[in-house]
Amino acid sequence: MQNRNSGRGVNRRDLFRTGGALAALAGASREAVLAAPATLDIGRNIYQSIGVRPLINCKGTFTIISGSQTLPDVKRAMDEASRHYVELDELMDGVGKRLAELTGAEWGIVTAGCAAAITHVTAASIAGTDPERMQRLPVLHGLKSEVIIPEYSRNVYDHATRMLGIKTVTVKDRAEAEASFNERTAMVYILAGRGDDGPLGTEAMSAMAKPKGVPVFVDAAAEVLTIPNVHLGRGAAVVAYSGGKCLRGPQCAGLALGEKNLLQAAWANSAPHHAFGRSLKVGKEEIMGMLAAVEAWTKRDHKAEWAQWEEWLNHISKRVTQVAGVTTEVKEPNEGLSNRSPRLVIHWDGAKLGITGAEVSKLVLDTEPRIVLAGARGRRPQQMESLISITPYMMMPGDEKVVADRLYEVLAKPPKMEEAPVPAGEPANVAGQWEAQLMFLRGSAKHTIVLEQKGAELAGTHRGEMISGDLRGTVAADDVHFSSSMKIEGTRLFYEFTGKVDGDTMEGRVGLDEYGEARFTAKRHQYAQNSFRS
Repeated sequence: MQNRNSGRGVNRRDLFRTGGALAALAGASREAVLAAPATLDIGRNIYQSIGVRPLINCKGTFTIISGSQTLPDVKRAMDEASRHYVELDELMDGVGKRLAELTGAEWGIVTAGCAAAITHVTAASIAGTDPERMQRLPVLHGLKSEVIIPEYSRNVYDHATRMLGIKTVTVKDRAEAEASFNERTAMVYILAGRGDDGPLGTEAMSAMAKPKGVPVFVDAAAEVLTIPNVHLGRGAAVVAYSGGKCLRGPQCAGLALGEKNLLQAAWANSAPHHAFGRSLKVGKEEIMGMLAAVEAWTKRDHKAEWAQWEEWLNHISKRVTQVAGVTTEVKEPNEGLSNRSPRLVIHWDGAKLGITGAEVSKLVLDTEPRIVLAGARGRRPQQMESLISITPYMMMPGDEKVVADRLYEVLAKPPKMEEAPVPAGEPANVAGQWEAQLMFLRGSAKHTIVLEQKGAELAGTHRGEMISGDLRGTVAADDVHFSSSMKIEGTRLFYEFTGKVDGDTMEGRVGLDEYGEARFTAKRHQYAQNSFRS
């Protein structure tokens, strides 16, 4: 899990938009794979030995780029834990007591990531520790079956509570929130960050929920751990964190803190017990590694870490500003606690340097040394004012020198960048209603595309099987390109169509953002050519 929604910064989906291409992150090049040794190299080249290219992380704690690097004490704890057998209920009881001592919370448990904590606490809120009810999940007939979520908190990660089969009750204001509580309400879910101190924030929702015996769960996955805990102080029953982000614990671990009774029930609903959460197993190695990470958090010199980040950014800034026309600024973090570190923004005129921000971002991701940046802006020919940004939060010592030299090289002597050729000829007439067949990696679906056309500009609607959204695009000769987005549950689905039109037929490819790519074919209804071409 990565910086979790648009209210708190970039999410993992933005990695593909700012970093270049999904294919670049999905796997190594054919040449790299073919060049890989015949056996796994358990050493510095462990990834290269299977044809995978590691990267320098200038973006932050995003699961899609493997989160963080575990601390040395965490690695040692995991290694030593792997050398012994232990009874897991006894282990979690001991760990719960120690987490309470370290954090000031009433209790704590370790889970298989923050999303697993969401699922386990939801299950506990529905079934408690009643074995009969636990075995019925996710069949909710006769059980509590609703989770209240303020509208600002809806996000892609609330799927972890919806997987129990619950009904999501989205509330927009205080009156709706107060009216939404009933005998079916199992839990309130809140995404930490923007809105925490608002009319439907943790404190306000807890004041409504507690008298009714409904627990409030706060998802603080990418945040720093506060002691005493700010979310529990606002009245939350449980707060959960990703272990493999700022805490630099095991990537497949999470931390849940709060009410002892509820967390013990959450543990009962998880592995090794035979309940809904059996598949979300956390092992003794991750449990002890997570405890070691929390121990380390209480001892780390956070001011010194911040000073080091500033020093790294200063080094990069000095190097890149040696290129005429390049300027920099350091942005301090917003008030939120997620991916909390300073950020370096590098500005230039893409027309003068001959390269845009998007091109720099893609170039340094696709070449060696491989670097993923925090963000980029600037595309030819419409937006030549360019920038890239660097977040030092998960950089390692020495990375700053590699990054500084590489960016200087790219900005000082950029490779020749050319605009993609535009096909010659009048734009084809694509206006009308099209019935499209999308062929996914596995499975297919029928979608409806309604295109309105004004010269080369396209607008309209894209309808899927259950949802729809607006689209925008262009047509050049017989080349057609349009994008759409559709809101569903706590997220949006993004589609990018690129294809060729031939009369009343069209075919090409569809980018599906983090879900890969599909092929499509489409036929136009003869009666639906409602063009408004100019």
